[in-house]
Amino acid sequence: MTPAPARKWRWLLALAIVLLLPFAIPERTVIPVEGATARDWNPQSFWYEPWGKSGGHKGIDIFAPKGRPVRSATWGLVVFRGELGLGGKVVAVIGPKWRLHYYAHLDESSATPLALVKPGTRLGSNGASGNAAGKPPHLHYAVLALLPRPWCYAQGTQGWKRMFFVDPGKLLSPADRH
Repeated sequence: MTPAPARKWRWLLALAIVLLLPFAIPERTVIPVEGATARDWNPQSFWYEPWGKSGGHKGIDIFAPKGRPVRSATWGLVVFRGELGLGGKVVAVIGPKWRLHYYAHLDESSATPLALVKPGTRLGSNGASGNAAGKPPHLHYAVLALLPRPWCYAQGTQGWKRMFFVDPGKLLSPADRH
């Protein structure tokens, strides 16, 4: 029988591996709307304010025709598929570096909760659900860091929230930024 201190260290080592492994996975992201390029969103739209009920725009809107496939931007695990008020039909994927990739305003979702995905895996299709109803179809793509980044704190409206949001336009693969 293994002594209790040895079991304790094994559990701590296993926990450390689980918590640190996502930081070792490369975060190579691709534009999540099939056929879209960097010209399909406004790079200044991240953290644009004032922005409706949310106060500030914490992602980018990638414009494309309704029904165009929306694909995973990175490796990850689908942790949510459903409807959320402002976002309408949404999918959330936890990816490398403990970042949550949020895909909103979908027309439909084909993602399976708890499924492992890779860049390019189909999650659904572009739409105008939630508060995008009546507006041109687009994907609202946001990246939320689950671990705060204090160096990103800023003065101003909701500036403390900047510690948790990453500009998705800066994460997307340079090869995709035609």
